[in-house]
Amino acid sequence: MGWEQLQSGVTLPLDPAVTIPRLHEVELDLPRPAAVEDIEATARAEVASTFAATVTTGQTIAVGAGSRGLTGRVELLRGTVAGLRDLGAAPFLVLAMGSHGGATAGGQVAMLASLGVTEASIGAEIRSTMETVVVATTAGGKPLHLDRHAAAADRILPVNRVKPHTCFKGPIESGCTKMAVVGFGKQPGAAQIHACGPVEMRNRLLAGIDALRSTGRLLGGVASVESPGGDVVAVRGLDADDVGGKGEEELTEHARTLVPALPFEEIDVLVVEQGGKDISGTTVDPNVTGRFWVPGLDDPDRPRVAMIVLLGITDVSAGNVLGIGFADFVPAAVATAVDWQATYVNCFTTGPPGARRARLPMVLPDEASCIRAALAMCGRGDRPPRVVRIRSTLHLTRCSVSDALLDELPPGARILANPGATR
Repeated sequence: MGWEQLQSGVTLPLDPAVTIPRLHEVELDLPRPAAVEDIEATARAEVASTFAATVTTGQTIAVGAGSRGLTGRVELLRGTVAGLRDLGAAPFLVLAMGSHGGATAGGQVAMLASLGVTEASIGAEIRSTMETVVVATTAGGKPLHLDRHAAAADRILPVNRVKPHTCFKGPIESGCTKMAVVGFGKQPGAAQIHACGPVEMRNRLLAGIDALRSTGRLLGGVASVESPGGDVVAVRGLDADDVGGKGEEELTEHARTLVPALPFEEIDVLVVEQGGKDISGTTVDPNVTGRFWVPGLDDPDRPRVAMIVLLGITDVSAGNVLGIGFADFVPAAVATAVDWQATYVNCFTTGPPGARRARLPMVLPDEASCIRAALAMCGRGDRPPRVVRIRSTLHLTRCSVSDALLDELPPGARILANPGATR
């Protein structure tokens, strides 16, 4: 069966009684900490105060810019650059995103540009290469790779959001440590960290930051934390000891409380309208869906999702859909837009989980066909279907649910079709 047949229509053996249920939009009662009012000014002040005693006039600083979903990305980077200049340093940007962008220098520049990060918007030079230099060896004997431009600088400074990781659990997950060791390490550095199970991955990450710190190249980090609604609620400068240390651990624990899983025990069909590399490194975030599929890491007890339908991929992803395998059904328009070269390069870099996460789901002609097929195959029997629909897994303050889940809404949830109704 070719793509043309899928796009023009296929005959599915679906019972006519399988219909898509009506959905009710619900606002979830989630933590809503106060937002940082001026992200750029806060980042500038944090840099100026945190590194006042360590930055010297004329020092070259490689500032890490990544591809993950960050609110206020441009403001964070612009404020960081300004703060470094206030101290007399000479900052420039390095693309610290492992193998994203098809693992090419041009692809990474284009990816950042699509996110609004350019030399003009940041006010600093961007230096892009996929070449690395081995600058140290970890205690376990592993080489520590560093972007060639970053290795030529006096110091490096990762700027990243702190959040739960998609492949391992620990006191430090996704944030400045990961960007310093994996992002700045480009494809070889990322592949080395991801080439093992979740426990060893965490250990290698911490060993890598220890080795990098011992070289004196790590200035520190600038970390942000976001609320469930996508507001930046913390911007903090971390010195070299706090990257991979107590400071980042505290931010990780805070961030973990702000990335809630879907608040239901059991979901028959989860419909995700949009996934992408700017939403999660795995297209959809398993911290929200409960599907991790990592050897050696148990999936959480809830939510238990029978079927996932993924309806679209962001343009920023440029066809890289590592994580599309989390879905069970996608429309033909999604399948035909996949860049398998970029996806497979990213897949090989991420190690064991990548093979399963990059599998192609069942491809059907359109959205309705995918949802009806998921309803038919979710194993619900004769009971009313438990269906949840979300915009994406990045910022989850609202969802739409079927009638069968109305009695299972968490406390404080508000049905928007009936503003006075809460549970």
